[in-house]
Amino acid sequence: MVLGAIVFMVLGSPGKRLMAGLLGFAGGIMLAISVFELMPEALELSSMTVTIVGFILGCGLLYLLDIYMPHAHMSTTDKLVVENEQRMPEKEESKEALLRTGYLIFFGIALHNVPEGLAIGAGVESSPELGMAIAIAIALHNIPEGLAVAGPLLAGGLSSLMVILFTFVAGMMTVVGTALGLLLFNISTVFIGGSLAFAAGAMFYIVNDELIPQANKMHAHIANLGLILGLLIGFVIF
Repeated sequence: MVLGAIVFMVLGSPGKRLMAGLLGFAGGIMLAISVFELMPEALELSSMTVTIVGFILGCGLLYLLDIYMPHAHMSTTDKLVVENEQRMPEKEESKEALLRTGYLIFFGIALHNVPEGLAIGAGVESSPELGMAIAIAIALHNIPEGLAVAGPLLAGGLSSLMVILFTFVAGMMTVVGTALGLLLFNISTVFIGGSLAFAAGAMFYIVNDELIPQANKMHAHIANLGLILGLLIGFVIF
């Protein structure tokens, strides 16, 4: 996430084509990990019932987070920025509104990063290679999130140092989730199997709820190309 914020500060917001490809690719990798690795591994370590229940719980947790702490997307952020600028001609009032938007996005993304960390922890419990693959996929997904946090905060007048600090804290919530996962999941093979299915459900929800819709809004064809490439690369790897 810090990388996304730095990219925003140095180069400005990246083009829609690049973002569409990046989001689509991250989505493809995450789907491949969920379908080709996490679910089969969960079934092998536990049972069909535990695997299905774990998957549903993973989807359900992200769904509840979306209800009680909506996760603002980049497209939403851009719309809010435009609307705030149009509705508040006074510069200071506009900055305050943008800061509020940035803080809300920060809290939403920070909370959503915890179950993503749980997914990494579950993968590490299965194998270090799987944990690393999940971490890389989620890192790709977190770059545009850093952009989403940095945009309104910078526009609202927050210093670059504070913006980097905010994105760092939000990103560290993934580490917190990973640590929790490593502590909780090292109990039994059945529990690890359920946690892997949980991670698959959480990742599937993220891809379907966030990555694919956002990528398609930016550039549908390039988004699909990125998704296909990510899925095929994930299939070959796993």
